This record gives sequence, C-alpha cells and structure tokens, in this order.
Amino acid sequence: MDHRIARAAVLGLLRRLRAGRIEVVEAGRRRGFGPPGADLAAAVRIRDQAAWAAPLRGSLGLGEAYGDRLWETDDLVALMRIGARALRPQGGLRGHASRARGWLHRLRRFVPENTRAGARAHIAAHYDLGNALFAAFLDPRMVYSCAHFPHPGADLETAQLAKLDRICRRLRLGPDDHLLEIGTGWGGLAIHAAAEYGCRVTTTTISREQQALARQRVAAAGLEGRVEVLLEDYRDLRGRFDKLVSVEMIEAVGWQYFG
Repeated sequence: MDHRIARAAVLGLLRRLRAGRIEVVEAGRRRGFGPPGADLAAAVRIRDQAAWAAPLRGSLGLGEAYGDRLWETDDLVALMRIGARALRPQGGLRGHASRARGWLHRLRRFVPENTRAGARAHIAAHYDLGNALFAAFLDPRMVYSCAHFPHPGADLETAQLAKLDRICRRLRLGPDDHLLEIGTGWGGLAIHAAAEYGCRVTTTTISREQQALARQRVAAAGLEGRVEVLLEDYRDLRGRFDKLVSVEMIEAVGWQYFG
C-alpha cells in the first residue's frame, strides 16, 4: 500500500481517538490526537514511512513494525492500554478500521471469529499437533508463555518457575482459595499453585492433547484431590470461585468478544 494512502487512513482513525492521548512525531512535526490532559498518554515517533501501513495489518503488523524499529514510543505500556480501551466491537479505532477492511479479513481469514466451534478448530490446529512437539522446545513444565528471568544467567526452567511463583504470589493464594484457571496449557500453573500454595484449582482447556497430559501430570504429582482439569470452553463454565487467573490467552478470546 502507498505510504501516503496508509498515512491518511491511520490519521483518520486517530482523529476519532477518545481513549487517551497519542502524539505522533514524524520528520520533526508533532501532531496530537485524543483529548488533551487524558489520563493515558504516549508519544509515537515514526522512523520509517513504512510504519504507517502497519496498523492496517492489525496487531501483528503493528508488532512486527515495532520489532523492526519502524516506529518507537516513549511509553509502550500506556500506548497498549490506550489501544485496549479503543478495542470495542461497536466503536473505537478497531471498530472503524474493521468495518473498512472487514471484507478483506473475511476473504483472507485474517481475523477468524472465535465462536465456540471456531475456537475449538483453531486450538486443535495448534495445540493438538502433539505434545512431543512442544516438549521439544519448552521447559520441563511446558509453560507456553513469556518467562520471568529473576537474574542474568537464569535458564528457562528457572525463569518459568519464577513466573509461576510470581503469579501465585500476586494472587495471594492460600489453602482456603478455589482458583479458576482459564487456559490450562499442560498444567504447569495449576500444579504449582496446588502443590506450593495448597489451594484447590479448577482449570479448563479446549485442547484434548493438553487435557490428557495435564491430567497425567496432576495424577503423577498426587494432586487429583485438589486439581480438576476440564475440557470446556470458558464461556460454558459454571460455579463459584475465589480467584481467577488466565495467562496469555487473550488472543484466543478474539477482540470481537472482549465485551
């Protein structure tokens, strides 16, 4: 896409911004979008004109352009929070952008909807490729999300354990808690929470391969009385729980269902 057309399209979307304040700096020129004095604000500097096409390719395009240093920001967290606020099915930047390119998404299946049937198909095509595949490159607990390296030189196993423990401490888990986990993975967090913090855990996945291995690992750890591994879509869950955790599965929800 021509950079001038992409720039015009993105600037048109930014003029509708109400979720925060974004200042765009390009070739020394600074332009502000969104309400002045907003509680969230970030500055974006365009390093290469190719950056303008990135938002039109969705979050993947935006992330790849950031990784390629086509654009940079003074506060990435604030920028992502503004974007999250604007991701509303019936409005906001994503709503207007999606209407403009919705036909293309449907044609090319760039944004498949995560209906219950669709979500199961997507997960089966990824996680049900076989546990041996994922065991070949993950840590021994097979934790499939970003690790937290507590010190330079920490290996992946140490970093993933540190991440699991950090999550449990943030949740302030204890023996009286019944924790609901959406997105089991291969059981790493559920087993750690039950074994180290004494809580009950109900965890759910829609991957048959993940459920099978997670149940085996729960049994091997002697935690069958404290950890239940379900094969259910989170939208179909029923019951009451003290605390809830979900680690890096927001992409499996789909922006159409954030509400």
